[in-house]
Amino acid sequence: MSSASLLVELFVEELPPKVLNKLGQAFAGQLFEQLKAQGLTAAGSRVTPYASPRRLAAHITDVADRAANQPLRHKLMPVSVGLNAQGQPTPALVKKLHAIGASEADAPRLKRAPDGKTEALFLDTVAAGATLQAGLQKALHEAIAKLPIPKVMTYQLEQGTPLPGWDSVQFVRPAHGLVALHGAAVVPVTALGLTAGRATHGHRFEAQSDPITLMEADSYAPTLRGQGAVIASFEERRAAIVSQLKTAATQAGQGLCAIEDEALLDEVTALVERPNVLVCRFEPEFLQVPQECLILTMKANQKYFPLLDAQGKLTHQFLVVSNITPADPGAVIQGNERVVRPRLADAKFFYDQDRKKTLASRVASLDKVVYHNQLGTQGERTARVRAIARAISEELGVATQQADQAAMLAKADLLTDMVGEFPELQGVMGRTYALHDGLHEAVADAIEDHYKPRFAGDALPRGPVGVAVALADKLETLVGMFGIGNLPTGEKDPFALRRHALGVIRMLVEKALPLDLPPLLQAAAQAFGTLLPDAALSNAQLLAFIDERALGYLQGRGYSAQEAEAVLAAHPPWRDLPKALDALRAFAALPEAPALAAANKRIGNILKKTEAGQDAPVQVALLREPTEKDLYAAMQRVLPQADAQFAAGGYSACLQTLAALRTPVDAFFDSVLVNAEDPGLRANRHGLLRQLHQAMNRVADLSRLAQ
Repeated sequence: MSSASLLVELFVEELPPKVLNKLGQAFAGQLFEQLKAQGLTAAGSRVTPYASPRRLAAHITDVADRAANQPLRHKLMPVSVGLNAQGQPTPALVKKLHAIGASEADAPRLKRAPDGKTEALFLDTVAAGATLQAGLQKALHEAIAKLPIPKVMTYQLEQGTPLPGWDSVQFVRPAHGLVALHGAAVVPVTALGLTAGRATHGHRFEAQSDPITLMEADSYAPTLRGQGAVIASFEERRAAIVSQLKTAATQAGQGLCAIEDEALLDEVTALVERPNVLVCRFEPEFLQVPQECLILTMKANQKYFPLLDAQGKLTHQFLVVSNITPADPGAVIQGNERVVRPRLADAKFFYDQDRKKTLASRVASLDKVVYHNQLGTQGERTARVRAIARAISEELGVATQQADQAAMLAKADLLTDMVGEFPELQGVMGRTYALHDGLHEAVADAIEDHYKPRFAGDALPRGPVGVAVALADKLETLVGMFGIGNLPTGEKDPFALRRHALGVIRMLVEKALPLDLPPLLQAAAQAFGTLLPDAALSNAQLLAFIDERALGYLQGRGYSAQEAEAVLAAHPPWRDLPKALDALRAFAALPEAPALAAANKRIGNILKKTEAGQDAPVQVALLREPTEKDLYAAMQRVLPQADAQFAAGGYSACLQTLAALRTPVDAFFDSVLVNAEDPGLRANRHGLLRQLHQAMNRVADLSRLAQ
């Protein structure tokens, strides 16, 4: 066996830029894993993915031309079936031997071994290792089949195929070339109607020669860079763009920097083969338009990087990542400046037109916009959000009039030209137009912030009015959708109910709001009137749904699933969740914690088996055993102190105080028969345990700490 580097490249038409990096990683990763599974890679083999607009490739080190032979044990059949009374092979055994490529002559090599309750026959053979050609063919087929392709194309094969013009193949984009090199040798595999060779192609306009002949696998990236003017590595191109953006921004002016946008950076990296960053400009008068509009149109439509000054304010300069490097870049710069100008002019026109009408004058038109066929129009939805926002603001002591006004105007910008052209600006333009209309800044902020948090890690509303309206908006969506049975399924969540639930949780916890969910959901349901006849049932489902999201949220903040489940089971106020979790973690570190958690679990199991009303308040006269008297006395000393600490919000102190009950609790269970035959005695002991159980589980369900 000999070992060398392996290079596989698929040369295709321009790949979807937003998924290029994922495709490249998946292609290389699958090839490597498939070859490794067949024993064709060495222990120290490494894979390097390559992905450019027109190619997916993988370079794998230390790949053998043939895998080592592997011992193989075949289980044949029970001895009683395979051998007759004289110990000779039966026809069934002979047939089985032939099926695995052996014969009756191999019968003496059969081995007997236990197999469950019977004894079976086994044959040890040696499986020949896969050849690189066969192994790579299988790996290539699997890698292509498992690519995370967003949308498959069907296209006809080129000339040279058995039925040109008739044979067709499916792939993300039409493929035109396949390279497979093991060291300097071509591996004759096929894929997508192509046969592997050593020829590839470079940059469309700047390659020194075309096609390019690759002499060996290890020369792939250097050859493409030198002869083909292509940086094949996605990560190298990305790093080159980042470096050039910084350099160009510095050259454009002191203190300037390109806007940071990881998604845009990835997309631009996927659009060029050899990046060249250039500085362009537009007319300063366009800066009268809110910078969010200009930034969005430059990023979304043109893939440009706007330049910001040291204060984060947009300048009239932007950076272009070009795919060509001419000696005189003037024509490229002028072309991009000419292209962006109409976009900016459109934004300015929309902005000027929108300001001719107030937000308040647009509210009536929301009655003409359908929100959901079962829940009415956006106008009806706005009325519900207003009612919920008023209830929340009154509960929080927030300016109710401002919350009501913000809720009324929150969706009005959906009817503006700017948001119609750029839906991503909803809320942002609402704030801008509200300030233009002379509204209070708190109202304007709330109009923008009622969408927050828009995604994981997004900022929360900046003010109390915004919090009230954001909560109202999300609760209206959640209660309404659950009320009509429109629940998320699998990956489908068209109304972003998971995100809304997480937003509600984050506001309740991180803003430390003195609100509880059941009353909030009830207030939201009342706003729907008779639209939700089974609101009580759907709200119960919604509460469970929010608890599930809370579990993930708390784990994301560093708490274990066990800790989160224990605290959520006790239903403390949402604003106290972090404090309760920290108290539980401190309690779990105490030496008394394991014993008390186990006792708590035992108590819970006992009480589950008692019927309602079977246990009564503790009667001191019925305390018979010394240890139950000791436990009762200890509870009389400890529980009032723990109650006071719990009421004052001292959760950690409360749990540590309860830890003093470990010794009397252990002694009680060691010597007392809880389920005594005497009904009165049994009920009294149940009552004692119920009182203890309630006291111990107010911060968290301690039984969930038991192993």
